[in-house]
Amino acid sequence: MKTALFRAVSGAALLAALAGCYDVPVTGRRSLSLVDGAQVSRMSVQAFEDMKKAHPQSKDPERIAQLQRVGERIAKVVFWDMPNADWEFVVFDEPNEINAFAMSGGKVGVYTGLFKVVKNDDQLAAVISHEIAHVTAKHIDERLSKEMMSETAGNIGGMAMAGTMGVLATESIMNAYGIGADARSMAFGRQQELEADHIGLIYMAKAGYDPGEALKVMDNLVEATAGEPEPPEFESTHPSNPDRMRALNAEMPEALKVRAAAAAGQSINGPQVIK
Repeated sequence: MKTALFRAVSGAALLAALAGCYDVPVTGRRSLSLVDGAQVSRMSVQAFEDMKKAHPQSKDPERIAQLQRVGERIAKVVFWDMPNADWEFVVFDEPNEINAFAMSGGKVGVYTGLFKVVKNDDQLAAVISHEIAHVTAKHIDERLSKEMMSETAGNIGGMAMAGTMGVLATESIMNAYGIGADARSMAFGRQQELEADHIGLIYMAKAGYDPGEALKVMDNLVEATAGEPEPPEFESTHPSNPDRMRALNAEMPEALKVRAAAAAGQSINGPQVIK
């Protein structure tokens, strides 16, 4: 009886997984997405509103204008990957936080500490494009989906996949972004970070920014954090900076071709997998 039930549940989970595959922009990777995308967007928008209430916002007109300028330019080239986004770009006044994030629904936040390592519009575009790439690649959806599949396998008796999905998404969305009460400081794993680097490089190139500046951001980050303890690579969920820079260098010819096409006025918009 238990074996038959396990097979039934496993079969249902497998069918759901096959039905919930998603083609990641640029890379074309098949990704697992079992969550309700509209629900994730709604919850992300609410989480962003909560953040704006809980954290002070910068009043620096130069930084605000810079983020708006760069953000709007990137948003135009990712339209086909996020057609329903209601874009909003906010600078949070956190000088010790060298970070930025993007959320489903088109919500983008940058901490003032980031400007310690971002020296111009092109470098800011590299960071923003990377964060938006996490969203268009549905890395949050993928993470939640894998957690749901694990939860499904552990609850063989009398549960429905849809019910598990709703509860898990509700409890996990803010933590998955790394901003909840049980925040995970490393929300994305190695392959997701590398994939966001790749996609982001293409986005910034499509927007006409210099993809080579993405490497300079990495250099600036290494310099700004020199002397700070860093866990060994095998203990970290993130790729090391040298690994990320090697991957970016390998993808640079592709990005430069995209930028040249954009400069020549060639059409590069629309759903696209770049080979």
